[in-house]
Amino acid sequence: MANTEWRIKGVELANCNCATGCPCQFNALPTYGNCRAMTAVRIKQGHFGDIRLDGLCVAITGAWPGPIHMGNGSWQSIVDERADADQRIALEAISTGQHTDPGGSVFQIFNSMVTTRLQTLFKPIDFTLDYAAGTGRVSIPDVLETQGEPIKNPMTGQPHRATVSLPGGFEFTEAEFIAGNTKSSGEISLDFSGTHGHIARVHWSTHGVIR
Repeated sequence: MANTEWRIKGVELANCNCATGCPCQFNALPTYGNCRAMTAVRIKQGHFGDIRLDGLCVAITGAWPGPIHMGNGSWQSIVDERADADQRIALEAISTGQHTDPGGSVFQIFNSMVTTRLQTLFKPIDFTLDYAAGTGRVSIPDVLETQGEPIKNPMTGQPHRATVSLPGGFEFTEAEFIAGNTKSSGEISLDFSGTHGHIARVHWSTHGVIR
């Protein structure tokens, strides 16, 4: 069966348990040997076939016992409760790597390394992001709370802004690396503070990152 053509353009906030910099982005092993992470996207413009996705949010939580490429991960998608029935199906499909070329999106790549896929949740997703300030927040009742802010200079406490360009990146082509804090109350346990986070403008499709 042919893939349904989809495209989403928006902003992303992610936080994982690794040291600032996220070794995944540089083909390196995770800082502590395993990976636990959340990602949320607020869609400015998007579609799945003829289904519009503008203004909606989608988030995920994930955990792997070792490096992601070794597999055996757990995954849960959280879809904006404002989505109607068709939009829910579309966002669940995108966030679980369906209707996507192999290696075409971060969702597809990570889902190919998952053995436990938990039931998708439909929840209110409160997502705020101030790109100019380098800050963001995601709040999902009974699932997680995430906050991100610029990395701080350890001597002065002043913001240390760091933008990374990855022209061939599998998730983004440019992002600001920040410090994140996440505490989950959902089925996938996340509990880290001052670890790697990033904010990025993303543009994804059935066929991969649009550059």
